[in-house]
Amino acid sequence: MTEARLASSVQVSAFIRLAEIGGDFATVLRKGDSVAGAILLIGLVRGRNPVFYERFPSLDGNAQWQMLTQHESENEAEATERWKKRTASDPDLWVVELDVASPERLTRLLVAAS
Repeated sequence: MTEARLASSVQVSAFIRLAEIGGDFATVLRKGDSVAGAILLIGLVRGRNPVFYERFPSLDGNAQWQMLTQHESENEAEATERWKKRTASDPDLWVVELDVASPERLTRLLVAAS
């Protein structure tokens, strides 16, 4: 039996609202498939050092955010090139950027949105 899950557009909207409630900034860089698109999250702390996350199912069946890569450069063009390459191979992919005040806030948001 297949489990029902929230549409990607609803998940993205909820994530943005969670961020804004906490005083953080979130924006959609690219819209993917509104129902079943995967979501790539780019987390920044005060606009620096983008970290790429994606949700994957865990052993208990729930989805959890997992770090794909940490980009130690402040060069925004490099980070943009990375996600654009990814969307070229997955046109259904959503790309969401989240800029927070501290690494702890980023962790709390990822846990809340799991």
